[in-house]
Amino acid sequence: MADVQIEDGIIKVVQLDIQDPKAAAVLAEYPQVRWPEITRRALKIGLGYLKGGGKD
Repeated sequence: MADVQIEDGIIKVVQLDIQDPKAAAVLAEYPQVRWPEITRRALKIGLGYLKGGGKD
């Protein structure tokens, strides 16, 4: 399980493992140096879709 913290509006994720071969294949199409940026953007987009759902 990953350690997720929020400090001053910054989400910090340590030891996050995502078991998704399709997502891994998409990420592998890009240079490894871009993986952190792409993962950060994907997380932001995904959380944007969940906005307001925590109240349900």
